[in-house]
Amino acid sequence: MRMDDEQESSNIEDRRGMRMPGGRAGGVGIGTIILALAASYFLGIDPSTVIGVATQMQGGGAEVREVPAGKPPAGDETARFVAKVLGSTERTWQEQFQRASRQYVEPKLVLFTGATPTACGTGQTAMGPFYCPLDSKVYIDLAFFDELKSRFRAPGDFAQAYVIAHEVGHHVQHLLGISEKVREAQQSARGEARANALSVRLELQADCLAGVWAAQANEARRILESGDVEEALAAATAIGDDRLQKQSSGYVVPDTFTHGTSEQRVRWFRRGIESGDMNQCNTFKAASL
Repeated sequence: MRMDDEQESSNIEDRRGMRMPGGRAGGVGIGTIILALAASYFLGIDPSTVIGVATQMQGGGAEVREVPAGKPPAGDETARFVAKVLGSTERTWQEQFQRASRQYVEPKLVLFTGATPTACGTGQTAMGPFYCPLDSKVYIDLAFFDELKSRFRAPGDFAQAYVIAHEVGHHVQHLLGISEKVREAQQSARGEARANALSVRLELQADCLAGVWAAQANEARRILESGDVEEALAAATAIGDDRLQKQSSGYVVPDTFTHGTSEQRVRWFRRGIESGDMNQCNTFKAASL
């Protein structure tokens, strides 16, 4: 990726090396954390969803120690890359929202190591990157990028950018009220399979929105190089529900899918990057995913 000329976002909150306040588990029990980790690894369920629901049921989130947002240290190349990608998403979505006569409120991105309190409960490294709608923040332990390369066999800077853009896509959905409507529909859904199907559509839309960002940013500032799109497609393929379940258990259970198959994730990311139009990302009206 050509990111040298991209302006770094100042919405980076660096909590790396910080310890959990008072050793608290962020208002959720160890059982909830284990459930969230298992859901993340074996079923592909967004761990922040599991923790968020449990936290709300228990009457509150973690006690979050605020850290001033700013730019990462000059010598931290990976963190600076993340800041540049976030800055690129900010410029893209500001423009898109302005065209729709809306205001884009920029999210914060929290860098952490090990564990960190969030408004959705305790965030854990093993969960991978996630978005918390209760505080409008994206959380990521940069060790995930090593896992993306080694475990998921999806190396490359654009693969990393795709992951960040996907989580920012969830922020876009939150601002548009889509996420809340989906959660309401899930609560009234008849059966777990139906609720999971709604989650799949939400996640595939976030993939499509990540593609829209890439298309718009490339049109405006020519950030893409040869092979970049293939890196993102490889990442989308690697984290499909069918692929993850096959690797973990040797078989797949479609009714438990929450993020979509590898083929679906590739299809919707490709739809976003080829169209550059967020109106093409309405997975909820699509007859076929």
